[in-house]
Amino acid sequence: QVQLVESGGGSVQPGGSLRLSCAASGFTSGYTGLAWFRRAPGKEREGVSCIHFSDGSTYYGDSAKARFTISKAAAKNMVYLQMNNVKPEDTAVYYCVTNLTPSPCQGVRGPGGHRGMDIWGKGTQVTVSS
Repeated sequence: QVQLVESGGGSVQPGGSLRLSCAASGFTSGYTGLAWFRRAPGKEREGVSCIHFSDGSTYYGDSAKARFTISKAAAKNMVYLQMNNVKPEDTAVYYCVTNLTPSPCQGVRGPGGHRGMDIWGKGTQVTVSS
């Protein structure tokens, strides 16, 4: 049974930084990676970033590529999202997500990909405001 627990959310000013963490457990060899999704007020859930367990390779959505960094610890049970130069439009609930098929990175890449993701954490709120 895979368990995902997010932490690190909070309130931050525009231009500031925040580091989110995802503590994961219960993985089998069939799980290839983790992703961060977010749901902003009035918007559908969207993929932010993903990382592969095997080699640490990553993918970023357009909104995150220039400002966010996803990483993992040496063991694949902890994944981070470093958020720099945050903007008000980054305000959202951020979720740690995984899946078997399609993979988390496939979910991040495609519009509506969140619908194919089965395992979600409870989310952590990020609020960017002055």
